[in-house]
Amino acid sequence: MIVYSDVCKKYGEINAVKKLSMEIGRGEFFGLLGPNGAGKTTLLRMTTTLTPLSSGTITIDGALIARDCAAIKQRLGIVPQYSNLEGELSARQNLEYHGRLYGMPRERRRRRTEELLAFADLGERQHDKAKTFSGGMQRKLMIAKALMHSPDILLLDEPTTGLDAAWRRKIWDLLRRLNAEGLTIFLTTHYLEEAQTLCRRVGMIDEGLLKKTGTPQEVISQAGNFVLEHFQNGETAQDFFQTRDEALAAAQQTPGDCKVREANLEDAFVLLTHKRLEDSHAS
Repeated sequence: MIVYSDVCKKYGEINAVKKLSMEIGRGEFFGLLGPNGAGKTTLLRMTTTLTPLSSGTITIDGALIARDCAAIKQRLGIVPQYSNLEGELSARQNLEYHGRLYGMPRERRRRRTEELLAFADLGERQHDKAKTFSGGMQRKLMIAKALMHSPDILLLDEPTTGLDAAWRRKIWDLLRRLNAEGLTIFLTTHYLEEAQTLCRRVGMIDEGLLKKTGTPQEVISQAGNFVLEHFQNGETAQDFFQTRDEALAAAQQTPGDCKVREANLEDAFVLLTHKRLEDSHAS
């Protein structure tokens, strides 16, 4: 559905995205992982036509986004990292206003607003100003707003950043329901658990380069299915193995405290980029 071919973005001498090629299929839930400055948001902004490409192409169902901007924008729902709500407007008014911007007829706007307020469980707060909402409720309203014009693709940039664990899982449930209904979802995230829980496929990007793509388990397996952790020279070292028996055999030869466990996406990311995703995000 979305095809990236040798996509590059330069800001002066800085290569924000370097010859990136990948595909996202119709109905897929795809997650792009990477630290701050890796190129995630830049790639998302190029997909939405907000940022022009330096070279390469992005197509949606064969249509070049650079050539068919107006038509492409109608097919995209966008949830940016920071709030795009009108704080002085109510939840209902935010949805109505978005519908007007997209030229939706009055009756369709009314029906769609009712549907989305119910879907996002915002009916009881529909007349309250958006600025009075909690962070989690604002994020739900932003997703509802992005869905107002019935897009084919939902693009989310760090959708649960700053939310507590309870709200994060509420947003996950909302996104799962959308994907189950056939909506194509492309999100960027630095939460490894989020990607491993939600996404059918993931890509790992660092310093503008796409390092790996595949299902979460495929990416993990490329690093190793099991990890031997042991404290060495003042820090925790990790060795990767394909089987538990191999890891246990190595543990018997390792002095000091050590632990064998199943590998996860964070382990794979550390091995591929030599940095921890959350640490590099916070820096």
